[in-house]
Amino acid sequence: MKRHTMAAGCALAVAACARAAEEPTTPAVPVVEVVGHYDNGVGRFDAASAGTVTAALIAARPALRTGELLEFVPGLAVTQHSGDGKANQYFLRGFNLDHGTDFATYVDGMPVNMRSHAHGQGYTDLNFLIPELVQRIDYRKGPYTAADGDFASAGSARIGIMDSLPQGIASATVGEHGYRRALLADSTGSLLYGLDVQRNDGPWTVPEDVRRISGLLRWSGGDRENGYHVTAMAYRNRWNGTDQIPLRAVDAIGRFGSLDPTDGGRASRYSVSYARYANLSGGRLEINAYAVRSMLDLYSNFTYALDRPDEGDQFRQSERRTMAGFDTSWAWQQKVGGVELRNKAGVQVRADRLAPVGLYETVARRTSATVREDRVRETSAGIFLESAQQWTPWLRTVAGLRGDAYRFNVTGKGSDDAAIVLPKLSVIMGPWRDTEFFVNAGHGFHSNDARGVVDGVTPLVRTRGVEAGMRTEAIAGLQMSLTAWHLASGSELVYVGDAGTTEPSRASRRRGIEWNNHYTNGPLQVDLDLAVSRARYSEFAPEGDRVPGALERMASFGVTYAPAGQPWSAGFNLRHFGPRPLIEDNSVRSNGTTLAYARIGYRFSPRLQVTLDGFNLFDRAVSDIDYFYESRLPGEAQAREDVHFHPAEPRTFRLTLAYAF
Repeated sequence: MKRHTMAAGCALAVAACARAAEEPTTPAVPVVEVVGHYDNGVGRFDAASAGTVTAALIAARPALRTGELLEFVPGLAVTQHSGDGKANQYFLRGFNLDHGTDFATYVDGMPVNMRSHAHGQGYTDLNFLIPELVQRIDYRKGPYTAADGDFASAGSARIGIMDSLPQGIASATVGEHGYRRALLADSTGSLLYGLDVQRNDGPWTVPEDVRRISGLLRWSGGDRENGYHVTAMAYRNRWNGTDQIPLRAVDAIGRFGSLDPTDGGRASRYSVSYARYANLSGGRLEINAYAVRSMLDLYSNFTYALDRPDEGDQFRQSERRTMAGFDTSWAWQQKVGGVELRNKAGVQVRADRLAPVGLYETVARRTSATVREDRVRETSAGIFLESAQQWTPWLRTVAGLRGDAYRFNVTGKGSDDAAIVLPKLSVIMGPWRDTEFFVNAGHGFHSNDARGVVDGVTPLVRTRGVEAGMRTEAIAGLQMSLTAWHLASGSELVYVGDAGTTEPSRASRRRGIEWNNHYTNGPLQVDLDLAVSRARYSEFAPEGDRVPGALERMASFGVTYAPAGQPWSAGFNLRHFGPRPLIEDNSVRSNGTTLAYARIGYRFSPRLQVTLDGFNLFDRAVSDIDYFYESRLPGEAQAREDVHFHPAEPRTFRLTLAYAF
């Protein structure tokens, strides 16, 4: 598709929305009463695997890292393989999602996934968020919704920010290993503000020395039916990073040791966004527009002395990015031939400019050589139409169609255009006795790095998914869902930022079953989520058919108890992250990881509360992440293949004193 064709299609969609438009809270302290943790009732969603998490649950459970907000999506695991300033590692539905390649994340209407990123395609860094200001998380799994485009094959999460707080928050947290955090947030009239400052050394032999600050200002007006908000966010972080180490080095340097003490990085992100929503005589108009400026310098060394024995293999991945875009939609209802229709049409435009994005050889963070350095321009436009038809009181369908067009340009290397069309269909039956059934099918995709695309790599990789499920509230207090799913991917080929090249891979197929349970009885909330999956390459190769790093099982169990009128509250979470194949023939596998978190809170008065959080309560010596590859330690005569791991942090406690004003 040529540039003028993409622009014309975008203009037509914007004009259509314009013509249609012309027709006539969360508590202030961390431990809360268990009310409204989920909004997953029968009749609210078009798939058994979709749902909403509210601020009440986010406030009630401890999190070691900000990125663990995404673990409120049932079946999704969040880990880390380096310092806490970079994006987390994510796993869902048989995917090792790396830093977000096949899971789309949005914050306040802004896409978080970074395409053509220096460190990995779809890079999703949530460190800029202030968790106490998150209003809700709306999640979907699978490529079944027309509003979801790039990176949404495994699913998507849309994180919403509050417009106001019922009370101001002032809190201070201290913990082991030099952890310190101060938070101040409040809303006055139309203005919401928040400031979050953190320091942390962690358990590492080389102190992590995290120095992080996040700020938010939000001006809002109107209400949910007719309103607007303007939001500015700012984030800066500097840190030292202890990357994964080989098993053979543990005796010499310990589990928390480093083979390159100069690894680490710095990152920043500044954004401004605008949202407008209004119920007009003909329907509902929603507009989101945003601009983001971000920076990353990341110093890593995964192979130690493999390629450069004398000076080491450290490298720097670096980018300076400007991203801008908008997402507008028009929803309306009509009746055709006696059938009620609920329709939604929209257009999404995004432009990324990277100047530059590069990979450099470094020694102790000093640049010694340039592997490659590029200036990238990547622009996309997506148009979608979705229509829900109520055929009978018990039968509803949702049909959708989405089209995306991309233009990739790498200065001095070339350019390319690509387009894709994605059909979607959902069938919803019921409810009968507070139970409904779903069948969903649809196509999705992820884009590939522009630097690989201009070298001949497939620009847009198609996926095809189908699932069947049920959701029930037949038992008082229990919301339960059961889903069986299947997803085929045309290729798992991605640009490897660590090497500056594109790594080929084969087509794959994944399938699995998920069982989610949320039970509430007065002050008691119990959650149990189980997921099993199977991932295989669908094309033969002599090395085997396993997809390295593909998660095979995931389990989480949580209990929260907060009796009304009592000063005490408590919570407990257990997460099991199952073993995974590390190479294609399954001869090397990771161990499983089981971690327990807990929280105890005591309220001295309506305004003053103390909270004690414990992480890795049983002090398990387990891994956050495992890889199998070749490396050479300093002093070794030859390279060796080995399991490389990043340890989970040992048992640690954090104490928070919070004051509501």
